[in-house]
Order: sequence, then structure tokens, then C-alpha cells
Amino acid sequence: MDKIIPMPSENVTDIREYKKDLRTQCRAVRNGMSPEEKEKRDSGIFERITASSAYKQSSIILTYVSTEIEVDTMKLIHKALEDKKRVAVPRCIDGTRDMDFYFIKGEDDLEKGSFGVLEPVPSKCVKAYAFETALCIIPGLAFDMQGYRLGYGKGYYDRFLSAHPRLFKMGICYCSCTCNELIHGRYDIGADCLVTEKYMRRITKERRNGDGR
Repeated sequence: MDKIIPMPSENVTDIREYKKDLRTQCRAVRNGMSPEEKEKRDSGIFERITASSAYKQSSIILTYVSTEIEVDTMKLIHKALEDKKRVAVPRCIDGTRDMDFYFIKGEDDLEKGSFGVLEPVPSKCVKAYAFETALCIIPGLAFDMQGYRLGYGKGYYDRFLSAHPRLFKMGICYCSCTCNELIHGRYDIGADCLVTEKYMRRITKERRNGDGR
């Protein structure tokens, strides 16, 4: 079965519990993958990203550094650096729900930071400020067909994307963690395209408003 079916919106009385339950489902799906299956799915997503016009036309790649249950981004980071693109990854700002992106030259520029995630070492890296030509790879435990995401509940990416509305945003996710529609807030920002191991879906304004197919 490729898609998680969330609880119908009309039956949800507590959105926090809804998101908590869906996060549990997504984590179970990801933890249930064998290493071979995960590698196969990661490779499919990687190939679709690097073959896309969004990747080819971008001189800057903003991407998270993946953990064990996330879609792998280390291969993408290495590829982008080989392609002479500038690669920036996030570092959480202590005591806030904000994050900054820093340009890295390789894995030696990373250290374990917030929540045990690899983050850039500020003393080794240059902070990124201008993102006009950037492609932003955004993480999510789940995505829906309008590009909205279920994050980890910390709000870091929500705040960053709100501050940079012109960024081209590419959500990456396994097919088994996608669904037709997620409950989302009025001010949530959806991805401009969604990439899974099976397809790339461009999210037009009409699709997001429910007018397109």
C-alpha cells in the first residue's frame, strides 16, 4: 500500500492528536523498511531530483542533512558539490525556533547539533543570506498532493519558509508517506513540487486551490 490514509477532516477534534498519530504512522513505515528497500527508494528520489530542471538551473542548493529515517540527502550534497553548486545546510539557533543556513564544502564542516542532527560548524562556514537562485529541499514525515507537509512539530522550516516566500521549494518523501490531503493551517506554506521514488509532481496554484487535476 503506497499511501497513508489520514483520518477524515470532519472527524478530527484535536489537530495535535491527529498530527501525533500520523507522525507515529509515518515513523513506523520508515522504520519498517529494510536497508535495501530504503536505499532503492532513496536512489529513485535522488535520480528524480538531479534530473529536474529545478536542480539543473539552481546555483544554490539548500538542504537538510538527513537522519536514519529520512530520505537520504548526503548523496545529493556530494553530487551538488561535484556539480560546482553551492550547498547550504541549516543550523538551529539556540533558544529559538529559527535556523540559519551555512555553506559547506563537505562533511568535515558538520558536527552533531540540535536533536543529534548534523549541523554546519559556524567557524568553518559562511552564512547564507541571498536565496534568489536557490532550490530548497524541504523535509517532511508526510506530504499531501497539494504540497503541504507534516513536519516534526518544531516549526523551524515553517518559520524559515515564511521569511523567504520566493524560494522554490521541493518536498521529498516516500510514496508510502503521502496522502491526498493533510490538515493544515491557513498560513502553512506548501512545496512547489513533490518528489517521491515514483514521480515528480509540480504543484500549481490551481492544484493547491483544488481546481486542477
